[in-house]
Amino acid sequence: MPLLRKLGLVGAVSLAGVATYVLGIQQNWYGQPWQAGEITAPPASKHEAVAERAVAQAEAISAVGAEGDKQILFGDLHVHTSLSLDAYLSALPLMQGEGVHPPADACDFARYCSSLDFWSINDHAESITPDRWMETKDTIRQCNAVAGDPENPDVVAYLGWEWTQMGLTPENHYGHKNVVLLDTEEDKVPTRPIAAMGTALTTIQNAESGAKKFLLPALDPKNRQIYYDFERFIQDGKTELCPQGVDVRDLPNDCIEYTETPAELFAKLKQWDFPTMVIPHGNAVGHHNPQGASWMNQLTSGNHDPEMQSMIEVYSGHGNSEEYRKFLAYAEDEEGNPYCPEPTDNYKPMCWRAGEIIEARCLKEGESAQECNDRAVITRQYAIEAGHLNFAVVGRSELEEWLDAGECTDCFQAVANLRPDTTVQAALAVRNFKAGPGESERFKFAIMAASDNHTGRAGTGFKEIGRHNAADISGPKAEWLSRIMNGMPNEPLTQPVAIDGHNTEANTRFTERTRNFVYTGGLIATHSPSRDRKAIWDAMKRKEVYGTSGPRILLWFDLLDDEGNKPMGSELEMAEMPRFRVRAVGSFKQKPGCPDYAVTGLTSERLENLCYGECYNPGDERHKIERIEVVKITPQITPDEKLGDLIEDTWKVFECDDQGQGCAVEFEDADFAEASRDSLYYVRAIQEPTPTINGGNLRCEYDENGQCIKVNPCYINERTDYADDCLAPSEHRAWSSPIFVDYAQEQGSEG
Repeated sequence: MPLLRKLGLVGAVSLAGVATYVLGIQQNWYGQPWQAGEITAPPASKHEAVAERAVAQAEAISAVGAEGDKQILFGDLHVHTSLSLDAYLSALPLMQGEGVHPPADACDFARYCSSLDFWSINDHAESITPDRWMETKDTIRQCNAVAGDPENPDVVAYLGWEWTQMGLTPENHYGHKNVVLLDTEEDKVPTRPIAAMGTALTTIQNAESGAKKFLLPALDPKNRQIYYDFERFIQDGKTELCPQGVDVRDLPNDCIEYTETPAELFAKLKQWDFPTMVIPHGNAVGHHNPQGASWMNQLTSGNHDPEMQSMIEVYSGHGNSEEYRKFLAYAEDEEGNPYCPEPTDNYKPMCWRAGEIIEARCLKEGESAQECNDRAVITRQYAIEAGHLNFAVVGRSELEEWLDAGECTDCFQAVANLRPDTTVQAALAVRNFKAGPGESERFKFAIMAASDNHTGRAGTGFKEIGRHNAADISGPKAEWLSRIMNGMPNEPLTQPVAIDGHNTEANTRFTERTRNFVYTGGLIATHSPSRDRKAIWDAMKRKEVYGTSGPRILLWFDLLDDEGNKPMGSELEMAEMPRFRVRAVGSFKQKPGCPDYAVTGLTSERLENLCYGECYNPGDERHKIERIEVVKITPQITPDEKLGDLIEDTWKVFECDDQGQGCAVEFEDADFAEASRDSLYYVRAIQEPTPTINGGNLRCEYDENGQCIKVNPCYINERTDYADDCLAPSEHRAWSSPIFVDYAQEQGSEG
């Protein structure tokens, strides 16, 4: 055969091979289907460790003088695996991810690494197809099946999902909610989870083949199989949506069910009529909530169900959503037009800082002071109209330019861009004065905390080790790749750029900044008479729960009553002065490594890959409780009462002399009867400062006036060493659920 013909044949074969390869990528031939993983049954030593913990807790209860036959159990009711699309994306190697973590990983982590008493799976319903829901149910059942005696299991696993809603305006925004189910049997759980209509669902449903199919394997060819599998996961998630207006039991089994409002979600859950809890979370996080959002639209139109929705998540890996502040990030004039409010003490709105950046650039270019001031005014208006994309009005702004604008600088482990009107304190203070049938007058939330972890790691807050593993820190390591994946930035501009705040496709490269407000996450604690799933569930329904920022602090909060003390979460009416008692014991200091049952139960490779070589491993010494803080809130009695005037934080403070025995205090409200208005009280037990991942947030440098003049953020990319945990001292804490004391008019006092 002539040489040219041979070369031509080789070229044709090569071209055909390339074409076949390209077609294979296009048709997802190379992607492997999703696998739920395998669960590892615990050794007998795990049950022995659980029994030893109960003994140690009993000793602490005795030392602090607490009474009763209930034990405190710790759990995490907000856990994502790679079944959630955002979690899968973070697992990719180009995002410095470790690979997928299926539901079985969450069970093993809760059992061996964090040694929780209970947990729930809460993947985003938007990416849970019927097949994936079946796999999730099977995994939760297996996790419980190997837990030992159902009345005394080593860990209880609950089934659930997340309803993920983000409205573009305050009127249509309701936020994220976790749905948790009591039972796991096939005939006692919904046939399908219920998603929220919105960006997440439409993104999955409208996913089309594109350049990313070829780009990701090309950028990281050695890990190309992972990207093929990811693309297969996306395409397999495109399932037909269920028809609307049909009873849940009459819907097809092979569709994705959705609702647009909490009222519709509650209605569907009532049709199923299974024991269910709905837990709102992340409500004060700026990039999750539009400017101007508040709790009021959830007290109307049936958007709150106090029977199902009785708890709220105060803290998670996204930070602390508790604290109300009077500062304004957004304001409206008398005609309802938005404008940028001026800075106040300790707070500068992002829109204001945007104007300062443009003004400084303008002056540097040599323009007149008046011209640059005019540009600053325009910039601030553009920024306020851009909503949570306000940073994008400043062309190619770097993280450091924004200093600490938009942040709560005196909040404990703050969320990024705090929205005060959607904090937990705001929810407890607001009242609906036009409540009609099917509407609620007030929220009477119990307080809990969780991790919101996205790598299947339930309860990661046991040690402040492994910033990227434990605190959901992910993103491109190379700065050049970060800029490509987020859109090549514009050159620094001296003129503002008008941005449509409703454009969800706009550049979102501000992620680097928000990652400085990510933490290892919190826990929910219950006062339960036993370890079985129904006892734990009943404790949560009684609101006998509290939250911690991660450490397993022991906390009791009671109203003292001659007829029997009322625990945290209680609701009562009285006219006389209420008296209270608080008891708190610090968490155990941790030893390095893992306990014997984890080393025995897991292979060394899995212990390293799943637990990153560290586990909950308590020593004999406890951290000290430094003080007890009391918060008092008197809910509105007129619509014009400002929330900041009703929230007394901090109402009382008690310093503790904790020498290892814990702290106990009593107090009363001598003004309650004279004020004659409903009140609620909750407490914080503050533990001694300990090194904490991102405890310093942006790590500001301050001038003599206390103003931030420079930031030293921790980066996702190589600008910060991967091994740097960005530790700073922080006072970890436990938040009790409130005791709600409504004022009761004394009989015979009228007339």
